[in-house]
Amino acid sequence: MDLYGYPLKAKYCHPKSPPPKVLPATSTVASAYKNRAPYQPESVSLPWIPNAYYKAAALNPTLAPLSDNFPGLTPTKIIPFVSERPNGVFTRHTLDDWHRSNMTNYKESETTRHNAERLRADLNRTIKDVYQQAKRAQGESTKNLGERVSDIEYWKSELCMELDAMIKETNLLTDMQKRLERALADTEGPFQVAHKCLLNREKRMGIDLVHDDVEKQLITEIKIIRACRERLQQCLNTVNAQIMCNKEARQELEKDLADKQMGHHIDSKCYQLKDTSRGIHYYKGVERVDATVSVPETWARFTDNNIFRSQSQRVNSAKLRASTESVLMGTADEMWRQFSKVNDAFTSRITEIANAKSKIQTHLAKTRQEIFQIETKIQVIQKTIKDKEVQLKVAQTRLDERTRRPNVELCRDAAQIRLVHEVNEINETLRNLHQCLRASEDMLQMLVRSKAVLEHDLVIKNNSLFIDQERCMGMRKSYPSTVQILGYA
Repeated sequence: MDLYGYPLKAKYCHPKSPPPKVLPATSTVASAYKNRAPYQPESVSLPWIPNAYYKAAALNPTLAPLSDNFPGLTPTKIIPFVSERPNGVFTRHTLDDWHRSNMTNYKESETTRHNAERLRADLNRTIKDVYQQAKRAQGESTKNLGERVSDIEYWKSELCMELDAMIKETNLLTDMQKRLERALADTEGPFQVAHKCLLNREKRMGIDLVHDDVEKQLITEIKIIRACRERLQQCLNTVNAQIMCNKEARQELEKDLADKQMGHHIDSKCYQLKDTSRGIHYYKGVERVDATVSVPETWARFTDNNIFRSQSQRVNSAKLRASTESVLMGTADEMWRQFSKVNDAFTSRITEIANAKSKIQTHLAKTRQEIFQIETKIQVIQKTIKDKEVQLKVAQTRLDERTRRPNVELCRDAAQIRLVHEVNEINETLRNLHQCLRASEDMLQMLVRSKAVLEHDLVIKNNSLFIDQERCMGMRKSYPSTVQILGYA
């Protein structure tokens, strides 16, 4: 075993005689090395060996006194002092230490290899578990996405069927709306005829100013026509409102269907993604972003509610079409019967015009008083609506300001719940007040029309029999046909 830094042990050094068992004295060693230089074989050309030798000699301070015996050599050429051992071997450890060191190295190597084998086995098992877990998790996610796609396809088909049915029903109701508009326009002719007859009868003078059966029948006819017009108009308003409801339900279906189509496209794309697919990237922190607004129960309930609402609107629309058809038939029959009664009553005698006039004046005064009270009540309702609107602004402003709370401060606390309830309560109150206001305004319009009729009745009480026979009957020879009134024309 060669120890680096000790070149005297190399094979190419000068051979030495075996050293004695006992080390010689220092003076003997010095005399042995007197006038001697290191051996340099000519056959070996290794320049680093002598350099290392002389450097080692120069660094040994024990030979400093011998420098006087070598006047021709520099201190770097002096041979160092080296302790000699048998056979020329310089040892630092025993043979037992050497074997023990080898055994220790063997055991450490074996232990290290054993640990490395265990680590490799653990790593293989861990890698296998990781792959299996990732495959299982991805498989479950893919399965859930497939189920989601199936659910979306089911609700898409339901929405499409309901949307087609709603479109057909809306078209039928639109046709009924046009019939109502034509029927309402056709009632204008009979109404104008009856009204003109009343106006002509106001030209009667003296004793002819009687409120006879003809007058009553004419008033009745006007009322019937007005009532029929009101029923038709009310029915038309209901049809218009129902059409709007149908359109709203249709819009909700179309919006839901569009969302379903977009969601189906996205989920289908996600369902088809694999490890080898293109377009997959890292999106750091995306798993911590929760942008969901519903759960499967609320998601399905939302679409089911839209479909249920559409079905309810379709049922209401079908019932409304049937009732509208009945109203058209009943209105035409009622107007025709009253038209015949008025024509028969034109041959009757004129009755008490004064009592009729007094009654009309009484009704007119009551109507005016009622109009005044209704107008006062309308002003009160309008003021109440303004006050409620201010309260609604306050509540909605609070809610709007609270939406700007940061992060977790967006808490659905008691204040938030109460504000939402307050807004709903005020909205409900406003809807009721607006309904009351509309009802009051409608009633005011009816009262105004009734007042106009009564005022006209006061004027036309002076019609004469000549006007009844010539002018009135001349105008009543023609009447719109039932087909026109029913709106088929």
